[in-house]
Amino acid sequence: MVKYFMKTPAAVWGIASVLLLIASCAQPKKPEPPRPQPVLMVLNKSENTATILNPDNGEKLATLVTGVAPHEAAVSAHSHLAVITNYGTRENPGSSLTVVDLKEYRVLKTIDLGKYRRPHGILFLPGGSRVAVTAEGNQSLIVVDIETGTIEKTIRTRQKVSHMVALDPRGKTAYVANIGSGTISILDLEESRLVKNLRTGKGTEGLDLSPDGKELWVANRGDDTLAIVDTETLKVEEKLECAGFPIRVRFTPDGRHVLVSNARSGDIAVFSAESRKELRRIPMEFTAREKKENRIFDFDLSPVPIDILIDEAGNRAFVANSNADLVSVIDLNEWKVKGRLTAGKEPDGMAFTLVWPETPQIESSE
Repeated sequence: MVKYFMKTPAAVWGIASVLLLIASCAQPKKPEPPRPQPVLMVLNKSENTATILNPDNGEKLATLVTGVAPHEAAVSAHSHLAVITNYGTRENPGSSLTVVDLKEYRVLKTIDLGKYRRPHGILFLPGGSRVAVTAEGNQSLIVVDIETGTIEKTIRTRQKVSHMVALDPRGKTAYVANIGSGTISILDLEESRLVKNLRTGKGTEGLDLSPDGKELWVANRGDDTLAIVDTETLKVEEKLECAGFPIRVRFTPDGRHVLVSNARSGDIAVFSAESRKELRRIPMEFTAREKKENRIFDFDLSPVPIDILIDEAGNRAFVANSNADLVSVIDLNEWKVKGRLTAGKEPDGMAFTLVWPETPQIESSE
C-alpha cells in the first residue's frame, strides 16, 4: 500500500495539501495593524459650539461649548490639540481662545486675551505650543503660548480688519490679509516687526502659501480677483479673475491645484497652480432654501461656501456652507461633491486630524 502511494504523485500532493491546511488553521492570525480615526471639527457660529464628526460616516462624536461666535480653528501637528478663536458678534466683540482635545472630545481651557479683541485667523507655530492669531480690533497679530495662556508678542499691521493669516514653512514670516485696507501685511515673527504692507486688491481676505513657500495666493472678494505674490520679491506677480466673491484659498498638498470658495456664486473654483488658469467649477448642488437672518452674508439663496479644508492624503476637501448649515465633501480625484455632513448652525472654520488608537502595553515575561 505504501509502495502504491509512493508511485502516485497526485495522492502525495493531496495529503500534503491537507497537512498544510491543518497547519495554517492551527496558527493564530496576525492582528490587523491599527488604523487612525479621522476627526473633523466644525465650528458653528450661530450656536457657539464646535461639532466633532467622523467624516467617513458623518457620525457626531461630540458637541462642545465654545466662546461667542467661534470663527476659525487650528490643530497642532504634534498633538491632538485644537485652538478656536471666539470672534464674538457686532454687539459683543470676542476676546478669548478655546483649547480642545480632539482625542478625548473635551474642552481643556479658555484663554482670556484681555484687551485683544475679535481674534480670527489662527495657525500653530512650529513646536506646537504657540499660535499666531489675528486681532482685528487691535489691527495686530499676536503670538500666544497656549500652555501658559500668555501673550508673548504683538505686531501691529496698522491696517483695517486684519482677518486671516498664513505662515511660511519655518514659521518665521506671517502674512496677514486685511479686508478693509485691501492689503496683506508681511510680518517678521523673529524680530517682531512689520516688513511691508502690500496692496493686493479690494476686500483682501483668503490666502494660502504654496507647499514650497514660494507663492502666496490671495483672494480679493471685493473685485473678484486672485493676486499671486512672489514671497521672495514681495511683489504681486499676476492677477487672475475669479468671479463670485472669492473668500478662501487652499492649495492641495501636492501643490498642483488651488481651490477657491466663492460665497456669492456658491461654488468652488479649481485653478492649476502651474498654468494659473481656472480649470473647472464645482457647484455645491444645493441652495440655502431660505434666507437666513443675522448671517454675515446674504447672497439670495447661495449656500455661501466659506472655509475649505483638505485631508492629509489630499483625496477629500471639506467645504463649510454657512447659509445652508451643511459641509460638502468633495472627491478631489473626480472633482465632484460626493457627500454632505451636518454639524450645527452657520458652520465656518474647521480643523482635521487623525487620531491613532492607544497601543496596548505588552508585559514582559521575565
